[in-house]
Amino acid sequence: MTRSQWGSRLGFILAAAGSAVGLGAIWKFPFVAAQNGGGAFLLIFLAITFTLGLALMLAEMSIGRATQQSIVGALRTLKGGGWPVLGYLGVLGGFVVFSFYSVIGGWTIAYFVRALQGDIITRDTVQLGHMLDSFIADPVWPIAALSAFIGLTLAVVLAGVQKGIEQMSKLLMPLLFLLMLALIVRGLTLPGAMAGLLYFVRPDFSKVTADMLISALGLSFFSLSLGNGTLLAYGSYLPKEVRLANSAAWVVGLATLASLLAGLMVLPAVFAVGLDPQAGPGLTFMTMPAVFATLPGGQGFAIAFFALLIVAALTSSVSMLELVSCFLIDEFHLSRRSASLLVSALVFCFAVPASLSFGMLNGVRLGDKTIFDCMDFLASNILMPAVGAGVALFTAWISWPRLANELAGPGQRPLWLHGMWLLCGLVAPVAIGIIWINGL
Repeated sequence: MTRSQWGSRLGFILAAAGSAVGLGAIWKFPFVAAQNGGGAFLLIFLAITFTLGLALMLAEMSIGRATQQSIVGALRTLKGGGWPVLGYLGVLGGFVVFSFYSVIGGWTIAYFVRALQGDIITRDTVQLGHMLDSFIADPVWPIAALSAFIGLTLAVVLAGVQKGIEQMSKLLMPLLFLLMLALIVRGLTLPGAMAGLLYFVRPDFSKVTADMLISALGLSFFSLSLGNGTLLAYGSYLPKEVRLANSAAWVVGLATLASLLAGLMVLPAVFAVGLDPQAGPGLTFMTMPAVFATLPGGQGFAIAFFALLIVAALTSSVSMLELVSCFLIDEFHLSRRSASLLVSALVFCFAVPASLSFGMLNGVRLGDKTIFDCMDFLASNILMPAVGAGVALFTAWISWPRLANELAGPGQRPLWLHGMWLLCGLVAPVAIGIIWINGL
């Protein structure tokens, strides 16, 4: 079977960046940055992202392109032994993330519909809070919405790498940035917006602590979609003539730019209307709609905002479905259609109880964690850090000669390649281990 390939380098860059730019970039990054020292945090975050983050991204991409296989087959081809187990953990992580992510993706679709109806901007924050609580506890509508979200994701992946994922990325990623810029311009024109801008960018070096460094490390890995094999799968579709280092740098740059723009979009607007700058779903479904309610033409901005959220969610979910489908195609020789349909059906089966954990299954808990929380914890705090550290060690200590040739050419060892080995072989495992221990 001939392996699919990206039709262009631009398509690959936009698809890989889209994989990284998800809902967390909008509801998490701005406030983690602002609450941890603003500009000081941003400087440290950027330094980590363009060194350690870039090195780990190159590691995943080089393994994928060198083997032209998904993560399990790639590790088996390069070394074998027990290493493919790491790949299975990556696939499991992608599956779990897609399952609970679909719940939130469904919420964005439901709220986009409500924005079209003008239902959101007529309510204050208290009413919006009641609306959100009532909606997520409902046993029917959230499941209908997550079904629509899974269906959208499936439609893209069924169309294939070039006609589906690549074309979607070329259309939606520019749209994402345009919507962000439009909302930034509007937000910065509001009275009081500068307070939010300063909250985001003003450096406070008194907050540079060990905990802050751990937050910067964790957010950097989170914002680049590292640790589940998605970028490895995307790298496996790359032609040999594409320069990996240059392409990865563009992916890191675009993903980081999206996070920074999210801060400029959200914080000035929130401060301008005197609302509490909180991270999480509350920002997305309560605080920002309350901001739009105060603006002339607020309905239009609400529609644009929730359209942006759907785009951000979809570009990430497509990569998760592709990761697991790619594994089934390579390992079990299923057709793309069969693999994608099977994964989507299984994801739906796991997404339903995750959704119901906000309502009728809220009492089903492991300790203090709901079903949704358990899935999030398993993927984010256990599987992804383990796979990230494992891929780093595998790259530097197991398959370095072949991967170095893949990155720089046979016999070529530029200075940056030595730096990458140091980051993958020594720095990354220690850094990820610290994040892992801190998150357990």
